[in-house]
Amino acid sequence: MQSVSSSAPRAFTLSDFDFVLPPELIAQHPAPERSGSRLLDGTGATPTDRIFRDLPSLLRTGDLLVFNDTKVINARLFGEKATGGKLELLVERVLSGNQVAAHMRVSKKPEIGATVALVGAPGMHDNLRATLLGRWPDADGPLFRFVLSNDAGDDPYTLMERHGHVPLPPYITHADSAEDAARYQTVFAKNPGAVAAPTAALHFDEALLAAIDAMGVQRAHVTLHVGAGTFQPVKTENLAEHQMHSEWYDVPAATQQAIADCRARGGRIVAVGTTTVRTLESWAQTGLASGDTRIFITPGFHFKLVDLLVTNFHLPKSSLMMLVSAFAGYEHIMALYRHAIAGQYRFFSYGDAMLLTRQTAATTTGSIQTP
Repeated sequence: MQSVSSSAPRAFTLSDFDFVLPPELIAQHPAPERSGSRLLDGTGATPTDRIFRDLPSLLRTGDLLVFNDTKVINARLFGEKATGGKLELLVERVLSGNQVAAHMRVSKKPEIGATVALVGAPGMHDNLRATLLGRWPDADGPLFRFVLSNDAGDDPYTLMERHGHVPLPPYITHADSAEDAARYQTVFAKNPGAVAAPTAALHFDEALLAAIDAMGVQRAHVTLHVGAGTFQPVKTENLAEHQMHSEWYDVPAATQQAIADCRARGGRIVAVGTTTVRTLESWAQTGLASGDTRIFITPGFHFKLVDLLVTNFHLPKSSLMMLVSAFAGYEHIMALYRHAIAGQYRFFSYGDAMLLTRQTAATTTGSIQTP
């Protein structure tokens, strides 16, 4: 692990990022209208309550909004072993040769080489199956490597689109529905590969994007395929001991140019979502425009690109709580969360959003982990 910032007047621990959230504030369904959700304006010293469609009034001509255009795949598959035991797969990554890397939930693991029958969509008889090849990315890896197949020889993306389920977060308690298929996806989703939505971008609808375009704010896209690890809490009290999950990202040449142009005209780079922050700062820190990142952003991290951040409210003790605290300042973030809880804001993936500006001075150390 390489340190990327200056000396630390305060060493944060995991407990610093805990808070009590009333369970009724965890949004189970999206707002009736994407841009009708609430927006907590945290760019000033005093929080201001707004509606998300007010966002253009907080932007300037010449700013650049950067979105994550990943597309959520129907990554959850259910099956049954030959013994009758139930099995659930959550596909984390599509590999070559019709192979996938997946989380597996099962009482007893099938043997290497065993084939499991998967449940197909109602009325469709594809003879859908998964054959276990081993672990991934190596023999001791946390995921399992399967071949997904059917009698027609379709590729995994086609099979998941046809038979899979929306991979809703663990804190959403209902089974996935047609509403989730439509709303747990951004209006500009393009590149399939995510098992969790870039949730800050869920608030944008076509009307809001048109209003942003009309005022001379530019748009650009990156891709980061959000993994299930985004929901995993940090478990080590010493943050330096935490091992981040790996996610694939890409910063296209057109976006690199848009960022350079924005800087040249004096505009601000506005990241929509923490996944966009992780993508841009991974590129800025490593110089690699594409690859896998395990960047872990904690208070004191030196941000090189992002000026403002649109983000949802995050889980206690999560790496994303640490990221937003690094960005806007720990005390400021905790005050905003207290305001949001008192004001009955809706939390997490289907919840409300806030707008943050980058603090000017780092106070503690941050790190970037590389695979």
